[in-house]
Amino acid sequence: MIAFITGATSGFGKATAELFAKNGYNVVITGRRKERLMELSAYLKSTYKVEVLYLNFDIRHLKEVEAAVNSLTPEWKKINVLVNNAGLAVGLNPIQEGVIDDWERMIDTNIKGLLYITRNLAPIMIDNGYGHIINIGSIAGKEVYANGNVYCATKHAVDALSKGMRIDLLQHNIKVTAIHPGMVETEFSIVRFKGDEERAKNVYKGVKPLSADDIAETIYWVASRPEHVNINDIIIMPTAQANPTNTLRK
Repeated sequence: MIAFITGATSGFGKATAELFAKNGYNVVITGRRKERLMELSAYLKSTYKVEVLYLNFDIRHLKEVEAAVNSLTPEWKKINVLVNNAGLAVGLNPIQEGVIDDWERMIDTNIKGLLYITRNLAPIMIDNGYGHIINIGSIAGKEVYANGNVYCATKHAVDALSKGMRIDLLQHNIKVTAIHPGMVETEFSIVRFKGDEERAKNVYKGVKPLSADDIAETIYWVASRPEHVNINDIIIMPTAQANPTNTLRK
């Protein structure tokens, strides 16, 4: 069994790679930070005695994605699960004050990167006759909040693409699931606020958010359902959060 996980250098991706390895999967881990990939690869191999392949590339660049996928040997192409996890939010500005570079980073990663990976791996799954694509969306893909504009738009796109993939891949026996987390404490807010750790910390003040492990467990649960069962869509929130703007803080 092989799981291919994008954005595996931190957060959901790293926790997911470990949980799949713990359950006997060989894993392909990808990301931009080579040192982290090497460290995670060594850890997973020594701890869980599984095979690990790390691919160091930027999901935003089609040529890099194509080169990485083309480097897979026949054995590594027997992919059971693709976790489209790589994604980010950058900035929190009203639309009229938006930073174009922030917009492009989010669009290129959250939408185009997901499409590039899927376009290159879906034909391999079709040839194999099996596969499960799990797209990591967000509550921002279900609702829109103030100053979330472009990030929300990118995650709404992930929601729509998941539905479209499910239709297109139905005849090929490929499952498609979308998982939409609410507030989770990872590097998410540090990235959104461009390294401002104090501002990021305030996001979670007085709240017990979800953890990366909570999302990894959900991803693995979805992937471990019987062959005839597909979980189409999951919204997962901390108990203290009703929606993006209503949170119980103590």
